[in-house]
Amino acid sequence: MPAARDYLELRPSEAAAQWLSILSRPSAIAGRQVAFTPVETLLCLSASLLVDHRRYGSSNRHRVAEPVPTLASLFGRPIGSILYKMANLDGTRRNGARHEVEVASRLLSEPERLAASYRLILAAARSSGVGGVRLPDFLGLEDNADGLVLLGQDELPLADVEVAVQDDARGWLVSRPDLDERTTERLLVATARIGQHRFAGEVLRNHGYRCVFCGLAVKSVAGTRAVRMLVASHIKPWRVSGPAERLDVRNGLAACPTHDVAFDSGLLTVNGGLHIHVTVELAQAAEKDPASRAAFGRPPLADHLLLPAGAAPPSRRYLTWHHQNVYRSRLFDADGLGSSL
Repeated sequence: MPAARDYLELRPSEAAAQWLSILSRPSAIAGRQVAFTPVETLLCLSASLLVDHRRYGSSNRHRVAEPVPTLASLFGRPIGSILYKMANLDGTRRNGARHEVEVASRLLSEPERLAASYRLILAAARSSGVGGVRLPDFLGLEDNADGLVLLGQDELPLADVEVAVQDDARGWLVSRPDLDERTTERLLVATARIGQHRFAGEVLRNHGYRCVFCGLAVKSVAGTRAVRMLVASHIKPWRVSGPAERLDVRNGLAACPTHDVAFDSGLLTVNGGLHIHVTVELAQAAEKDPASRAAFGRPPLADHLLLPAGAAPPSRRYLTWHHQNVYRSRLFDADGLGSSL
């Protein structure tokens, strides 16, 4: 059985040898499956940055998102086998090997280290004849000097995440006595951050990679999206949301940094009809001050949220929470006045 070192210190020659063994398998493995190689396991871990395996059971595995189907085909394994491996890695499937959970906790806590392993594996694949069609660069890191950027992390101060995972950590110490406290806490914190990354990516896709308040969509000189020019964060903040609410795409808005901060601080709100409201003080500033008008005049600020066709709109219950707990609180703090939409 492989040890943690076989994953964390994988060498190019070892990765190349593993690719040769993977490629020599029959297209369909009958009976008991062969053990996963470190190369396969690490690619399953990398796929967890894009796919939440918990969304897929036996009834909807055929709908699982990429890159899971592609990895299953390349490895000669059923899709369910890939999903089970992903569950082993994040500890939600209790029969997973201890060293796999340890590897996951280390690499998910150190994204650049995970990115380095991913690039090494892709380079070994290419040298073994596995091209971009059979194994696409699904993390976009093969020729990306910027490295692996986890989205939405500014919304998750470490103290908030540590508090949020305390109950789960205590439960794990009972149900997984094979794991030490440090590994458990590190994995739970990393899992929360990866969940936020997936959530932010889904929100950006849902909103067409545009600010829903002003329509800003910026691309770099190379034609790729300038990720730091858009923020995807929660309407009802992560720290006060339940587990399901933290992953709900309808609890998120994509916005440019200016309008994201204005929304989070209660200068802007959105009603159930998706009309954008501003505080009186901000509206007055936009009338008098050219700089304020450039950001909060109409335009560029739209009257209603700018959503692409087919987008899932934000849920009314999250918008109501924001109006009652952020927008109105700011009005009361400012001048003792309430507000209704």
